[in-house]
Amino acid sequence: MTDSPAQPPIQTNTLVIGAGQAGLAAAYYLQQAGIDFRVLEAASAAGAAWPARYDSLRLFSPAWVSGLPGLPWPAKPLHYPSRDETTAYLCSYAAHFAFPLDVNQRVTRLAASTGRAGYTVCTAAGRTYHTRRVIIATGPYTTPKVPAWAAELPTAVAQLPSRDYQRPTQLPGNGPVAVVGSGNSALQIAADVAATGRPVFVAFDEHTPAMPNGQLMWAGLVLTGLLGVSRHSWLGRKMRNSPEPVVSGDLKKLRGFANARFIGRADGVLPTGAIRGRREASPPLDAVVWATGYQPDYAWIDLPILEVDGQPRHHRGLTEAPGVAFLGLDWLDSRRSALLNGAGPDAKRIVAGLLQMPECY
Repeated sequence: MTDSPAQPPIQTNTLVIGAGQAGLAAAYYLQQAGIDFRVLEAASAAGAAWPARYDSLRLFSPAWVSGLPGLPWPAKPLHYPSRDETTAYLCSYAAHFAFPLDVNQRVTRLAASTGRAGYTVCTAAGRTYHTRRVIIATGPYTTPKVPAWAAELPTAVAQLPSRDYQRPTQLPGNGPVAVVGSGNSALQIAADVAATGRPVFVAFDEHTPAMPNGQLMWAGLVLTGLLGVSRHSWLGRKMRNSPEPVVSGDLKKLRGFANARFIGRADGVLPTGAIRGRREASPPLDAVVWATGYQPDYAWIDLPILEVDGQPRHHRGLTEAPGVAFLGLDWLDSRRSALLNGAGPDAKRIVAGLLQMPECY
């Protein structure tokens, strides 16, 4: 990409890519350290991933453990914030600290600079940035992971990843819908659809553990420090290799709908347009919502910091490329790393680590 005279390269010490909770937490600690930095956001505002989620979404953590550094939630401490409340909080957070936020700047390339130290970042809007440090905070929810056999469903069956689901009226027809997945989002989306009266077939792994999501549980997690246990410790490795629990209250709520039927973990499809679960098959479906997880898309990174499968290679967020770090990934360092609760602690450690690196790279 060539720089036009109207848009000369922008120089900055540190560039944060992504203005979600992780990127904003990094911005806070960079600002506290007096570092010259900018935050790039592909959308038109901070926290833009949140309003795209389903209407009925609520955080799994109460407000008192969900704030970012320097600005507590304006809600009551015991309240579980909604999607829109979370969006508003992130926007107000960016405005409160007046971060240098460049919106509508989708990054298309990150590479080592030619003939100079540091890195060059190019955006789809035609801007070029030169920087000494880069914090990649685009998050883990970029590309939906859908089983290969999903392609065998007839074209008449509408398919929607959970990222694109917002409300039941998006789903065509009035007939059966399947929600595939064994996480909290799958339970909430299935209940959202079931509340309309449509038959919902839940392809959920019955072996998934469930636990309550109350204030006492959060107090215990905070006081014991379990959420912050590093993945590199024996306990962290054990926690990471254990199945992720769902909220028992959400599971109970879904089971209370007479029109919601659990068919077991999905393992294939039938030519009729049905999902085959391990317990039973669904009838032919009008639509399927895939709540089967995500993987990041780093095709724009032109640095040797990715594994063969495209996953980032790092140690607690810091990479082999001097001055480049990841932030906001699942188990970047601990269970809380991809949660609002963990954005601050990870960002504080990452920023401190980057600033300790020598300037001569």
